[in-house]
Amino acid sequence: MIKKNRLTFYILIAMVLGVVAGYLVHHNATEKFIAGFANKSKLLATIFLRLVQMIIAPLVFSTLVVGIAKLGDLKSVGRVGGKAMLWFISASLISLLLGMALVNFFQPGAALNLSYADQSGAKDLIGKTQEFSLDRFVEHVFPKSVFEAMAGNEILQLVVFSIFFGVATSAIGERGKTLIKALDAVSHVILKMVGYVMNFAPLGVFGALAAVIAMDGMEVFRFYGYYLFYFLIGIMLLWCILIIAGSLILRKRLPELLRRIAQPLLIAFSTTSSEAVFPKLTEELERFGCKEKIVAFILPLGYSFNLDGSMMYMTFASLAIAQAYKVQLDLGTQLTMLLVLMLTSKGIAGVPRASLVVVTATCAMFKIPPEGIALILPIDHFCDMLRSMTNVLGNALATGAVSKWENALDSSQSEI
Repeated sequence: MIKKNRLTFYILIAMVLGVVAGYLVHHNATEKFIAGFANKSKLLATIFLRLVQMIIAPLVFSTLVVGIAKLGDLKSVGRVGGKAMLWFISASLISLLLGMALVNFFQPGAALNLSYADQSGAKDLIGKTQEFSLDRFVEHVFPKSVFEAMAGNEILQLVVFSIFFGVATSAIGERGKTLIKALDAVSHVILKMVGYVMNFAPLGVFGALAAVIAMDGMEVFRFYGYYLFYFLIGIMLLWCILIIAGSLILRKRLPELLRRIAQPLLIAFSTTSSEAVFPKLTEELERFGCKEKIVAFILPLGYSFNLDGSMMYMTFASLAIAQAYKVQLDLGTQLTMLLVLMLTSKGIAGVPRASLVVVTATCAMFKIPPEGIALILPIDHFCDMLRSMTNVLGNALATGAVSKWENALDSSQSEI
């Protein structure tokens, strides 16, 4: 516990130092030096994120196959998966509707400053955006090669392959048990590696914050204060809804769960990557008392289907851009947009700015100028910090809730 608190303390110190270093560089250095400093600082964040990404694919595959094999048969997989999807779809709809309600009430698009738009960043995002179609959705879900899925950290594709592999391994009986034991050992080795990788978290946090403050300074808050403030209100409301829902199921265990995931929340907040804490979150949920087979099955699914913060932001950002360009969208059109986002958002990567690609594609589909994404790019890093943290909270609560429903929540491990 002391070691864990020490790492949390180092991360907080790194956040403060990153902001201070970035601020000093922004106000005292030349543009050339600032650009060089930001690029070099980002390398620290890149090192940390790549180390985490290095272990995600083997961790998802090994834990999910073992989890499914331990569940036993397709009936059990279907039962647990059905309960998970009930939570995921409900949380996604609430997040999308909350984003739509807030953006219509506060009208944040009216406060966006057209002269402060990040045009170069917008061009880069538009270049990455592909028009949504059923063909592309199917390609995104079903892998043509498990090795390609692993190389690209395509969690949703890995989930599909692992479900087939886990069910097949369970079906062959005794001959599959040796493989399950081996993969179980692999998952424990990977979780041991998590502890080593997390030691690099303070460096990653420092680099990420120093880079963005050095480039944009604190002035970005003056230009986009209202937009960020309204989004913060939305995040706080969403947290209240999720925590109330979690308390109805977990009851007295909820405070303990929140304490367990404090460090993953902090890392997600400071690195703007919910993917960065996937291994650590797996470890903490198992220590909380969730059975390994449930965590291994629910968490990878959640990272594909249950990104609550990103879901809320996608409606918030899309409609705010429409407001900035005076594009009138009636209620029916907005509800259609929600349904489109329910589909297009599934499987988006839990990495920085991944949801903006979906926002850009959605804007183009509804005749909202996609270059409008440039309006929100300057403040997006700070919005991303909030939505990444919310994604982690949502998945932790979902895993805890399904564990409780399945009577797979062990209180004997909670004191570890």
